[in-house]
Amino acid sequence: MLSRRELANAIRALSMDAVQRANIGHPGAPMGMADLAEVLWNDFLKHNPANPGWVNRDRFVMSNGHGSMLMYALLHLSGYDLSMDDIKDFRQLHSKTPGHPEFGYTPGIETTTGPLGQGLANAVGMALAERTLAAQFNQDDLEIVDHFTYVSVGDGCLMEGISHEACSLAGTLALGKLIAIYDQNQISIDGNISGWFTEDVPARFEAYNWHVIRDVDGHDPEQVKAALQTAQALTDKPTLICCQTIIGWGSPNKQGKESSHGAPLGEDEVALVRETIGWQYPPFEIPDEQYEAWDAKQAGTKHEAEWQEIFNKYQKQYPELAKEFLRRMQSELPENWNSTCTTYIQECVDKAENIASRKASQNSLNAYGPVLPELFGGSADLTGSNLTAWSGSNWLNNGAEDGNYLSYGVREFAMVAVNNGMTLHGGFIPYGGTFLIFSDYARNALRMAALMKQRNISVFSHDSIGLGEDGPTHQAVEQAASLRMIPNMSVWRPCDAVETAVAWQAAIENKDKPTSLLLSRQGLPHLQRSAEQIEQIKRGAYVLAGKSDKPDLVIIATGSEVSLAMEAATQLQQYNIRVVSMPSTDTFDAQDEDYRNSVLPPDCRKRIAIEAGSPDYWSKYVGLDGDVLGVPTFGESAPGGEVYKHFGITTAGLCELIEKNLS
Repeated sequence: MLSRRELANAIRALSMDAVQRANIGHPGAPMGMADLAEVLWNDFLKHNPANPGWVNRDRFVMSNGHGSMLMYALLHLSGYDLSMDDIKDFRQLHSKTPGHPEFGYTPGIETTTGPLGQGLANAVGMALAERTLAAQFNQDDLEIVDHFTYVSVGDGCLMEGISHEACSLAGTLALGKLIAIYDQNQISIDGNISGWFTEDVPARFEAYNWHVIRDVDGHDPEQVKAALQTAQALTDKPTLICCQTIIGWGSPNKQGKESSHGAPLGEDEVALVRETIGWQYPPFEIPDEQYEAWDAKQAGTKHEAEWQEIFNKYQKQYPELAKEFLRRMQSELPENWNSTCTTYIQECVDKAENIASRKASQNSLNAYGPVLPELFGGSADLTGSNLTAWSGSNWLNNGAEDGNYLSYGVREFAMVAVNNGMTLHGGFIPYGGTFLIFSDYARNALRMAALMKQRNISVFSHDSIGLGEDGPTHQAVEQAASLRMIPNMSVWRPCDAVETAVAWQAAIENKDKPTSLLLSRQGLPHLQRSAEQIEQIKRGAYVLAGKSDKPDLVIIATGSEVSLAMEAATQLQQYNIRVVSMPSTDTFDAQDEDYRNSVLPPDCRKRIAIEAGSPDYWSKYVGLDGDVLGVPTFGESAPGGEVYKHFGITTAGLCELIEKNLS
């Protein structure tokens, strides 16, 4: 029978060999964490390699994602669909073993990690999703949602500010089934961290309201096992297990040093490691007895079968709840979704309200929320400004574990990253609100949502200089353009309640991308449209006025500036002016060429784009012969109307620019 150390050495061998073959990578973390990972995966982790998507599996996130070969070795050895050829293909183009773990590439990878600390925040979201789903669906002794979320973190993860945001929130929410394993090896790329990271991490987490298990020898399986058993039993708040490890363990000349952190060990050192740890096999050869000892398929099938038996009983006793649970976990929208949207959009048309789009967003939530129990909202301490709470909001902060709304506090980065974790877990469509200017704080989590193709909705209100007196620190200028440049991010800047309702519908229906909704503080006038125009809103851009096939000039506008474009076109009726409302550039760009040309005729080179933000983005639509009326600098502190006048973003200013282009 193989010892635990021998089992862990299989991880070390695969990790150092794969990094050496690729001639790039991070062998140190996998070699240092191998002993603790072996205990977690073989004694505690409830998962099924034959069905990586089993809904009640334990989640394991490697937040210190540079050590990805640890994950790949664990997945390969335990029986996932990850072959030895895939291991050999480490860090190669289109391989299943990319340099950092990427969701969607490798079976068993729960989230994309690499930007340090974000995996930890994702894990907080997964644990929050687990507890909330359990409160919403579990009945008496029939617990269909019952699993742990484990996350490994390194020193770098805990240096990143997002670790403070996410872990402070997790402790406040008392997420008792979240267990973080701290790989406390004291080494980062620049060397020993004693010169730049000296805080008392255990005390810090105790202050967050976490259980902390200190001074665990990460190379002693019995200590690791005892710590994990204790952590599982402590379910009144999250647990941090501080495991002291040696980076690159087993490397005679490089263990405990930064030289093993982010570079191959070298052929000579790899040979010495083999000798030191007693690994007698050539590169990429794992003996059968290792595979037999590591194989988790039989145990995983048993775990899932036991859960299925419980779920079968649940289906018989609570058929409607079971149906709803499956619908939500399969990311299917309710049967009455389309009819709900159609009815509500028509109501917006009939009401013809002049309201701020942030208020129109709240109205949309009130319309759509009752049929979407999976909708989970929140705000970074700006609920009353973002208007993200709706009539059916049930606040978790008030102790409602089955709730659907959370005040995240002033934690924009964590909010978006936690929401990424919730949508990755399944069962929820999360949304979070803040001012558009503060999307910068959350930028990397927004990028990760787009990279992972996750339906995470951001409600960004106060979308321009129109917010006025708060001044340039709060006036979003470059943020809309910046968000539009993120691949796979859908961005909507609606001009009235009708477009806002369509934007929310699109955001909820976008299963494979995040959406940013850019909403105004100031009131916006309702615009008249035909049924055909209303239908075309969902295509991202449409002709709002001036339907001649050969316009003299095309105005392209978004959000609060659409009404200015309409006023200018009305005042200059001597010209054949077309007004195009373009609430979503990415949605419009995805349309077929015929439709795009029907909206923006290629032979009409006289074009003006107007948006109260950075003008540079719009050159792709107006071309070399066009103009952009925007805000090329930071804003100013004054009432919103005065700021608009200062930058010339008025009907008069637009008319003047049109005359200049047509003279």
